[in-house]
Amino acid sequence: MKNKTEADDVFQDAFITLFQKIHQYKFKGSFEGWAKRIFVNEALEVLRKKQRQLHIAVNNEVQIEDTNVSNVENYSNSISQNELLDHIQQLPDNYRMIFNLFVFEDYSHKKIAEKLNIAEGTSKSLLSRAKRLLRSKINDETSKKVS
Repeated sequence: MKNKTEADDVFQDAFITLFQKIHQYKFKGSFEGWAKRIFVNEALEVLRKKQRQLHIAVNNEVQIEDTNVSNVENYSNSISQNELLDHIQQLPDNYRMIFNLFVFEDYSHKKIAEKLNIAEGTSKSLLSRAKRLLRSKINDETSKKVS
């Protein structure tokens, strides 16, 4: 979510859903995994609704100039974890959603495409754009620190 208030709302709604569906837990697999799926699905649903309301079109997204750096991870020593998380939070909603699902939730592009009802190539493209945008922001910040 873009801010703490939105995240708190989604978190609360996910807890309500979890308690409403607790009787559906079959004691197969871990409870944490089952609960995590509810929380992730709740967040995805909120983002889907938001995306429909904003009529976000992938083709209208700003193209970010590519840099020579291959991975966002190369910058882990350049900035703090909090600074990196702030940059991730500032990504456009669709970039942030794909980035978080791929990097933090360890979803494949195929799984992301199924969950969001988009093409697998769209997931890959959005992740690539998110990484380029992060690289650009981190490069700018790193160059400011050096100056």
